[in-house]
Amino acid sequence: MSDLTIRTVTEADVRDFATWRYEPPFDAYNNTQSVDEAVEYFLQPSTGCHVILSQGELAAFFTFGSDARVPGGDYSTPGLDIGLGVKPSLTGRGRGRTFVEAVVGFAGNTFDIEPLRVTIAAENQPALRVWSAAGFVETQRFRAPETVMGSNIFVVLENVSH
Repeated sequence: MSDLTIRTVTEADVRDFATWRYEPPFDAYNNTQSVDEAVEYFLQPSTGCHVILSQGELAAFFTFGSDARVPGGDYSTPGLDIGLGVKPSLTGRGRGRTFVEAVVGFAGNTFDIEPLRVTIAAENQPALRVWSAAGFVETQRFRAPETVMGSNIFVVLENVSH
């Protein structure tokens, strides 16, 4: 969609998305760090954080690498791990696939790593549907050693052709 712009995260972006609040059952995705802790974390280059703007407004953020992994998963094979957070007011509005396609396109143009990989809580059926519709397939299902973002069962999906 032509109204989307991707750029590297700024401190102002993190201060915005660190305060996003999701309604149950997705409230487990609410940031639990202080805003200052979130700024320090998401501005680290190793987090690979970028944002998606829609018509100039912050709509989503995404990360690459270890930030997108969940303890207990098998990440021993090569792959680029992706984490994605969409502004609460934009969830459930049919735009998820647009955001996923933007992130996948960005990853394909930026990195030479396959497959692309996402780890999603098994209870998050909307996210699983969106990523599956974008061509990702389940390659692993596991139980995390402790509850992470309100869940302990996770699904790993991969897409080898981007």
